[in-house]
Amino acid sequence: MKIALTIAGSDSGGGAGIQADLKTFQQFGVFGTSVIVAITAQNTRGVRAVELVSPALVRAQLDALAEDLPPAALKTGMLADAALVQLIADAIRANQWRPVIVDPVMVATSGDRLLAPGGEAAMREALLPLATLVTPNLDEASLLTGRSVRDIPTMERAGTDLLSLGAQAALVKGGHLPGDALTDVLVTRTGVRHFSRPRLATRSTHGTGCTLSAAITAGLALGRPLEAAVSDGLDFVHRAIAAAPGLGSGRGPLDHTVPAPRLSS
Repeated sequence: MKIALTIAGSDSGGGAGIQADLKTFQQFGVFGTSVIVAITAQNTRGVRAVELVSPALVRAQLDALAEDLPPAALKTGMLADAALVQLIADAIRANQWRPVIVDPVMVATSGDRLLAPGGEAAMREALLPLATLVTPNLDEASLLTGRSVRDIPTMERAGTDLLSLGAQAALVKGGHLPGDALTDVLVTRTGVRHFSRPRLATRSTHGTGCTLSAAITAGLALGRPLEAAVSDGLDFVHRAIAAAPGLGSGRGPLDHTVPAPRLSS
């Protein structure tokens, strides 16, 4: 069985973060391990509190996995501040862990800030050069590139900018675009590909980014080509949103129990 690692924050509401990642790994048939960098008190309405795990304990978690359970692929999610971003980047480099999916979690679906000021620069300088794929939404792409990202042409340009910062590929997510269709833009060093799906009328969107990056990570751990892993991940998330159980009174969680797709070629 392949091992997939998530380095992120804990979500007490169970819809995002470490919890969403491990549920997704399970559905894809990979063994999930985790490094928790922050504990959040949150539900579908928003984030109540955040407490960072000490750098020493984060480092101990990384070392424990490196010596006994090294991942076939890993993802990063909420990393909270610049010091933790740098610590994680140093560990990835030292352990030569690849492939790496960087989900640059900066703002929660509820609008709550999850990356301290200064974290964007650390992410650009230390983490993006290690990324096999970076998966920003429109706001995150704007913060990372300094470009206003508001439509498909600017998504493509932002993807190119992210490659110039060192990422091997960028998936700029179009969930915040207006209209009845959603388009995600994958930019690689060999070209651009659009993935389009109809928009689902739902408030159950909490944890979509975490779930998508975890699904892609699982696919890469299983040896899938990048574009196939992205396509499979988007399919999984779309069906998980469609099957959402309607929990909570805010932005509810997805249904992570939907089956993983039959792996595309």
